[in-house]
Amino acid sequence: MQKSTIKPGRPSGTPTYESEAASAFGQAVRAARVAQGVAQDVFASRAGVSRSHMGKIERGEHVPTLPLILKISTALRLSAAELMAATERNLGAETDT
Repeated sequence: MQKSTIKPGRPSGTPTYESEAASAFGQAVRAARVAQGVAQDVFASRAGVSRSHMGKIERGEHVPTLPLILKISTALRLSAAELMAATERNLGAETDT
């Protein structure tokens, strides 16, 4: 019997960028940051990310990795679960419109 080989990575044809999820996460991050009255450059520095990268995340142009999501939630003084809950609410709001 031949052993099946497992190939690393995504299956072919799988998208690497989900614009709705990226936008919803960015909105959640921006809303939390603005609610705390923190400037984007100060917040980016606190999270250990460049300001331009943080801008791309907040605009939904970049999907952050799990370690970066954890850094962002720590910088916001929120749990990652709270940040994901806000993201899910934003996703629900996008589908309602």
